[in-house]
Amino acid sequence: DRIKGPAIIADGTQTIVVTPGSSALLIDTHVIINIGESEGQDTKVNAKEVDPIMLSIFAHRFMAIAEQMGRALQKTSVSTNVKERLDYSCALFDSDGGLVANAPHLPVHLGSMSTCVKKQAEIWRGKLKKGDVLVSNHPMYRGTHLPDITVITPAFS
Repeated sequence: DRIKGPAIIADGTQTIVVTPGSSALLIDTHVIINIGESEGQDTKVNAKEVDPIMLSIFAHRFMAIAEQMGRALQKTSVSTNVKERLDYSCALFDSDGGLVANAPHLPVHLGSMSTCVKKQAEIWRGKLKKGDVLVSNHPMYRGTHLPDITVITPAFS
Protein backbone atom coordinates (compact mmCIF):
# COMPACT_ATOMS: atom_id res chain seq x y z
CA ASP A 1 0.00 0.00 0.00
CA ARG A 2 1.06 3.58 -0.61
CA ILE A 3 -0.23 6.30 1.71
CA LYS A 4 0.08 9.96 0.75
CA GLY A 5 0.63 12.57 3.47
CA PRO A 6 -0.55 14.09 5.62
CA ALA A 7 -1.25 10.87 7.51
CA ILE A 8 -0.48 9.03 10.73
CA ILE A 9 0.30 5.32 10.66
CA ALA A 10 -0.05 3.75 14.11
CA ASP A 11 0.18 0.21 15.42
CA GLY A 12 0.89 -1.36 18.82
CA THR A 13 4.56 -0.34 18.94
CA GLN A 14 5.04 2.78 16.84
CA THR A 15 3.57 5.94 15.39
CA ILE A 16 4.74 7.12 11.98
CA VAL A 17 3.88 10.59 10.75
CA VAL A 18 3.73 11.04 6.99
CA THR A 19 4.13 14.78 6.39
CA PRO A 20 2.32 16.72 3.66
CA GLY A 21 4.11 16.30 0.34
CA SER A 22 5.45 12.86 1.32
CA SER A 23 4.26 9.30 0.98
CA ALA A 24 4.77 6.01 2.76
CA LEU A 25 5.15 2.66 1.03
CA LEU A 26 4.00 -0.17 3.30
CA ILE A 27 5.55 -3.58 2.65
CA ASP A 28 5.47 -6.72 4.80
CA THR A 29 8.29 -5.82 7.19
CA HIS A 30 9.11 -2.16 6.46
CA VAL A 31 7.67 1.28 5.91
CA ILE A 32 9.54 3.37 3.35
CA ILE A 33 9.01 7.13 3.59
CA ASN A 34 9.51 9.19 0.42
CA ILE A 35 9.88 12.85 1.35
CA GLY A 36 8.70 15.63 -0.94
CA GLU A 37 7.42 13.62 -3.85
CA SER A 38 4.11 15.44 -4.38
CA GLU A 39 4.23 17.97 -7.18
CA GLY A 40 3.38 21.60 -6.56
CA GLN A 41 3.31 21.35 -2.78
CA ASP A 42 5.66 23.43 -0.64
CA THR A 43 7.19 21.28 2.11
CA LYS A 44 9.03 24.07 3.96
CA VAL A 45 7.96 24.59 7.55
CA ASN A 46 7.22 28.05 8.88
CA ALA A 47 7.41 28.48 12.67
CA LYS A 48 4.19 30.51 12.60
CA GLU A 49 2.34 27.65 10.90
CA VAL A 50 3.40 24.79 13.18
CA ASP A 51 0.58 22.36 13.84
CA PRO A 52 0.26 21.93 17.62
CA ILE A 53 -0.86 18.31 17.21
CA MET A 54 2.19 17.43 15.10
CA LEU A 55 4.41 19.28 17.58
CA SER A 56 2.95 17.23 20.44
CA ILE A 57 3.38 13.96 18.53
CA PHE A 58 7.03 14.66 17.77
CA ALA A 59 7.75 15.93 21.30
CA HIS A 60 6.37 12.71 22.79
CA ARG A 61 8.20 10.51 20.30
CA PHE A 62 11.54 12.26 20.98
CA MET A 63 10.94 11.96 24.72
CA ALA A 64 10.18 8.25 24.31
CA ILE A 65 13.47 7.76 22.43
CA ALA A 66 15.43 9.41 25.26
CA GLU A 67 13.63 7.26 27.84
CA GLN A 68 14.31 4.07 25.86
CA MET A 69 18.00 5.03 25.61
CA GLY A 70 18.09 5.22 29.41
CA ARG A 71 16.38 1.85 29.88
CA ALA A 72 18.79 0.20 27.46
CA LEU A 73 21.77 1.78 29.26
CA GLN A 74 20.52 0.66 32.67
CA LYS A 75 19.78 -2.91 31.54
CA THR A 76 23.12 -3.43 29.80
CA SER A 77 25.35 -1.66 32.33
CA VAL A 78 27.71 -3.43 34.72
CA SER A 79 28.34 -0.25 36.74
CA THR A 80 26.57 -0.04 40.10
CA ASN A 81 26.32 3.74 39.63
CA VAL A 82 24.34 3.25 36.45
CA LYS A 83 22.46 0.02 37.13
CA GLU A 84 21.34 0.68 40.72
CA ARG A 85 21.94 4.35 41.56
CA LEU A 86 20.64 5.47 38.13
CA ASP A 87 23.43 8.05 37.93
CA TYR A 88 23.14 8.85 34.21
CA SER A 89 21.20 11.00 31.77
CA CYS A 90 20.05 10.50 28.19
CA ALA A 91 18.96 13.19 25.77
CA LEU A 92 18.55 14.10 22.12
CA PHE A 93 20.26 17.21 20.76
CA ASP A 94 20.09 18.93 17.41
CA SER A 95 23.16 19.24 15.18
CA ASP A 96 24.24 22.44 16.95
CA GLY A 97 23.99 20.92 20.44
CA GLY A 98 20.61 22.39 21.36
CA LEU A 99 18.48 20.20 23.62
CA VAL A 100 15.55 18.55 21.81
CA ALA A 101 14.33 16.07 24.45
CA ASN A 102 15.66 14.68 27.69
CA ALA A 103 14.53 11.75 29.77
CA PRO A 104 13.87 12.43 33.45
CA HIS A 105 16.87 10.49 34.72
CA LEU A 106 19.37 12.73 36.53
CA PRO A 107 18.90 16.25 35.13
CA VAL A 108 22.09 17.66 36.69
CA HIS A 109 24.04 16.20 33.77
CA LEU A 110 22.04 17.94 31.06
CA GLY A 111 23.60 21.39 31.40
CA SER A 112 27.10 20.03 31.04
CA MET A 113 26.03 17.49 28.40
CA SER A 114 24.70 20.27 26.17
CA THR A 115 28.00 22.15 26.42
CA CYS A 116 29.93 18.99 25.58
CA VAL A 117 27.72 18.20 22.57
CA LYS A 118 28.04 21.80 21.32
CA LYS A 119 31.84 21.66 21.60
CA GLN A 120 32.03 18.28 19.86
CA ALA A 121 29.72 19.59 17.11
CA GLU A 122 32.16 22.49 16.54
CA ILE A 123 35.19 20.21 16.43
CA TRP A 124 33.74 17.40 14.30
CA ARG A 125 31.30 19.26 12.01
CA GLY A 126 31.39 17.70 8.54
CA LYS A 127 33.95 15.04 9.54
CA LEU A 128 31.66 12.33 10.94
CA LYS A 129 30.02 9.52 9.02
CA LYS A 130 27.34 6.97 9.78
CA GLY A 131 28.43 4.61 12.57
CA ASP A 132 30.85 7.03 14.27
CA VAL A 133 30.59 7.42 18.05
CA LEU A 134 32.30 10.13 20.12
CA VAL A 135 33.37 9.50 23.73
CA SER A 136 34.45 12.51 25.78
CA ASN A 137 35.61 13.05 29.35
CA HIS A 138 37.63 16.20 28.76
CA PRO A 139 37.20 18.48 31.82
CA MET A 140 37.21 21.67 29.73
CA TYR A 141 34.23 20.41 27.73
CA ARG A 142 32.23 20.19 30.95
CA GLY A 143 31.19 17.48 33.31
CA THR A 144 29.62 17.61 36.74
CA HIS A 145 32.55 15.64 38.17
CA LEU A 146 35.32 13.36 36.99
CA PRO A 147 35.22 10.70 35.66
CA ASP A 148 32.05 11.76 33.82
CA ILE A 149 31.93 10.28 30.34
CA THR A 150 29.71 11.63 27.56
CA VAL A 151 28.95 9.31 24.66
CA ILE A 152 27.63 11.02 21.52
CA THR A 153 26.21 9.06 18.62
CA PRO A 154 25.33 11.30 15.67
CA ALA A 155 22.30 10.44 13.54
CA PHE A 156 22.25 10.98 9.80
CA SER A 157 19.22 11.22 7.53
